[in-house]
Amino acid sequence: MSFAFQDVGLRYPTGQHALARITFSTQRGGRIAVIGPSGAGKTSLLRVLATSIRPSDGRVQVLGQNPWQLSSRGLRQLRCRIGMVHQRPPIPTRQRAVTAILAGRLGAWPWWKATLSLFYPADIAGAQAQLARLDLADRLFERCDRLSGGQLQRVGVARVLYQQPELILADEPVSAMDPTLADHTVNQLVSEATARSVTLIASLHAVDLALRSFPRILGLKGGEIVFDLPPVRITDALLRDLYASESGVVPTQASEPLVLPAPALANDIARRKPSCS
Repeated sequence: MSFAFQDVGLRYPTGQHALARITFSTQRGGRIAVIGPSGAGKTSLLRVLATSIRPSDGRVQVLGQNPWQLSSRGLRQLRCRIGMVHQRPPIPTRQRAVTAILAGRLGAWPWWKATLSLFYPADIAGAQAQLARLDLADRLFERCDRLSGGQLQRVGVARVLYQQPELILADEPVSAMDPTLADHTVNQLVSEATARSVTLIASLHAVDLALRSFPRILGLKGGEIVFDLPPVRITDALLRDLYASESGVVPTQASEPLVLPAPALANDIARRKPSCS
């Protein structure tokens, strides 16, 4: 089991209920896209998975362990096995891309290697190889404050690819990219997860990208799971209800009407068709 949530809830100190009664799990190698309107709890869900915050209720297992029963050292070791791609990568602005990418393995390297790498990159070729996968190899030594938002997101993705974690989490990792780059970047994350049989969970703003790229879709609304389905079973009605707080407009990459996979659309039409009997 890669992870398991059982009746997980999360309340912030402000009193805000971010998650409620979340129950889902996946085996190693699972690929899940999380979709839903703003404020649905997508980021909170990923933060609990990343062991960044402790849930208020329920039980959590991540990579076979209960994070909150571990010692401080055990929790650090568990976190080294998890890779998190942030919508806004927490990278020091004056840091160079190569250093930011190599930071993905700081937790796995001995202290002396990690320290030396801050002054002279320990694996330039390895960092460049990951940037090359994302069409950004020419920015290897660029300072991060000179990169665009989309380029900085790709550096964040490259860091996790270089880390080679057992659980990959991505929080709207392509929100600042054009559709072509977004497709390519998500495909690289999917390819990495498939090649190494590791789990990938990504929250995505663009529903069409999620449906194309992932075999399992989690719809989150008001901190609760409203559906957990393969793309072919997701209907126009389900999506309109999910995004009702946003006038029922389903977000897509090009801000155009969503065309559902044919089987899902056909099933939706069949259910609405009046009976002749």
